[in-house]
Amino acid sequence: MTTLSRLTGATALALLLGLSGPATAQTSPALTIGMDVDAGTLDPRLARDTTAFRTADLIYSGLVQLTPELQAVPELAESWEAPDATTLVFTLREGLTFSDGSPLTADDVVFTFKSILNPDFAAPMRALYAPIAAVEAVDARTVKFTLAAPYAPVLSYLDIGIVPKALVEAGHDLAANPVGAGPMRLVEWNRGAAIVLEPNPAYWGGAPAVGRLTLQIIANNNARAQALEAGDLDLIQSPLSPQDIARLAADSRFQNTIMPGLGVTYLNFNTRDPLLADPAMRRAFAMLVDQETIVNEIYQGVDAVATGVILPSSWAYSADISQPGFDPEGAAAAFEALGWRDSNGDGIRDRDGRKLAVTLATHTEDPNRVQTIEYLQAVMQQAGVEASVRLTDWPGFSTNYVQKSEHQIALLGWLNIVDPDRMLYGQLTTGGPLNWGGYSNAEVDAALTAGRTALDIPARTEAYRRAAAVLAEEVPYFIVSYQGYQMFAKADLPVKPTASPRGYLRGAIMAPAN
Repeated sequence: MTTLSRLTGATALALLLGLSGPATAQTSPALTIGMDVDAGTLDPRLARDTTAFRTADLIYSGLVQLTPELQAVPELAESWEAPDATTLVFTLREGLTFSDGSPLTADDVVFTFKSILNPDFAAPMRALYAPIAAVEAVDARTVKFTLAAPYAPVLSYLDIGIVPKALVEAGHDLAANPVGAGPMRLVEWNRGAAIVLEPNPAYWGGAPAVGRLTLQIIANNNARAQALEAGDLDLIQSPLSPQDIARLAADSRFQNTIMPGLGVTYLNFNTRDPLLADPAMRRAFAMLVDQETIVNEIYQGVDAVATGVILPSSWAYSADISQPGFDPEGAAAAFEALGWRDSNGDGIRDRDGRKLAVTLATHTEDPNRVQTIEYLQAVMQQAGVEASVRLTDWPGFSTNYVQKSEHQIALLGWLNIVDPDRMLYGQLTTGGPLNWGGYSNAEVDAALTAGRTALDIPARTEAYRRAAAVLAEEVPYFIVSYQGYQMFAKADLPVKPTASPRGYLRGAIMAPAN
């Protein structure tokens, strides 16, 4: 690893936003964007849901920003360099302040990352920063990171928002009252209804193109699309129902962007559950997942049938590695081999006096996920599995169920997969903080560690393919689909929003005028 970047602020802003010049606050219009869930927190260090990430990206700024092409460009840092494979030195811009007018210095950067790395703080994404052995302020504008080992994806994760040390230490609650150095600042947060933002006059990059931004919470995908059609929203984006995507794409009232996304929809198998602890059992269940019907009929082709844990757009992808395919006869043979037979003639398999029963779970906000779970239930029942369905709202499903490892088979998704490491390390290494299914395999642990410490693409590719091959065989995750990304906006908006496959919104609020 040598010098990673010496990009200037002006060059970075042009790359990130495609601006010819920011709009003035006096002429900036209001914009209302539909969101699918409310944010759980507005402290960027504690974010774990898409709305929290996307809102934090507007209120806060990181050392870098990621372009839609996933290139790290300067944000709070005007430049950086890597004198060796385990050292990164960042130089901050002059005169940076938070939205309350207080100065932003290297001490705030150090505080942010030390708090994330503190196990007692319980940052959900702590695993992404665990290779940082030390972070220190060389002076007010210089921050030095020392890594425990070379860490290839580190720049992709340094876009996390920097928080004000003095405010936090004084007891200020950033989760409810955020103070950042991003282009917007919080005006009002009506829980479950709307998050209202306005331009941050202290933002180094100039005034946003919008004067006020309302993030309207409309949980139901269909209702969100209908609100756009009714004129109540200016812009919506994934997740959207496929029938709405087709209709909106054909409507000349709306501009659209439809592209491959950076997410997957997958089944999380709880390997701690006695029924699902055996990989052979998980493979049998996986062979009952009819991806073609789910992707091409329920989702109407807006996503793509998945073959494994690596996105096709990634340099680590290999078409030669494939998880089990839909094979009801193969599933029946596997169940038989494992001793699950219909000994009572009631259509349900049993073993040692116990029925083969499993609970399938997802959240109610996405009607296509609900339909998918119900379809899987029908297929499994035909295969002799007594399958039941558990449907709850997103908080009840995610925080109070899956993240407590109380599920058996849960349908959900991962987004923002900017590097294979982000999808795999915290989720599938032994004891990983996002490993809700309790999966453990020493070979996978070693491969995923190698994937984040190797510094050249061929070595990283080999490591991730090695892990993907084991995961395809043992199926702690079954990847149902590679998600597409869609954004729809009114065609006559006074701004021209630029989409990002991450679903982040700076390209909407910092967009050039039409």
